[in-house]
Amino acid sequence: MHKILLIDDDVKLTSLLRDYMQADGFSVQVECDGAGGIGAALSGEFDLVVLDVMMPRLSGLEVLRQIREQSTLPVLMLTARGDDIDRITGLELGADDYVPKPSTPRELIARIRAILRRTQSSTAKDVSSTGIVSGDLRLWSEARRAEWLGQPLKLTSTEFNLLEVLLRNAGRPVSKNELSERALGRPLARHDRNIDVHISSVRRKLGTLADGRPVIKSVHRLGYQLLKE
Repeated sequence: MHKILLIDDDVKLTSLLRDYMQADGFSVQVECDGAGGIGAALSGEFDLVVLDVMMPRLSGLEVLRQIREQSTLPVLMLTARGDDIDRITGLELGADDYVPKPSTPRELIARIRAILRRTQSSTAKDVSSTGIVSGDLRLWSEARRAEWLGQPLKLTSTEFNLLEVLLRNAGRPVSKNELSERALGRPLARHDRNIDVHISSVRRKLGTLADGRPVIKSVHRLGYQLLKE
């Protein structure tokens, strides 16, 4: 049974979501303040966090920032519908996905299950000690581990999935829609910047090639390409 941590001070909403998630087979713990939510998230007991941006005292974005300083635990943000600033900031801080409020519990469950599938299972067949390799980049799908220049890469679950898709297609462009389908588990919506924000984060973590080029190249009107050295 997957264990979900729900961090939200809206008593009515959390009661509804908890009941719905429990009926769907999840074990759910609710934390109504940011400090308690951070401690619970870092306890190692949970598979995923659902975090509301609008938290009293300690904002949801600050809670996310503190979680990301110590953990890559998947985090799904609840944001106000149409509030692009909070959504993009959350993605930049390392959120794996977001659901705008108000939304149906069914949509939330679908997003949770999609993240858990991406995080805890893999269709990869590479079980060798070498993993998937392109130049100085190496990735082990089943272990969900990646290295760049021999050093571990600290990636969120979504960042890992995006990098894996690009690495498996190294040397050729991959469309944003394909990246969304394979890494986020859904088609790319109009005006959706999730892929761009996540790729920007992965780029920062990778740095550049020896000649100064970015490891991940933008391909005009298409998507992104992992460059072969």
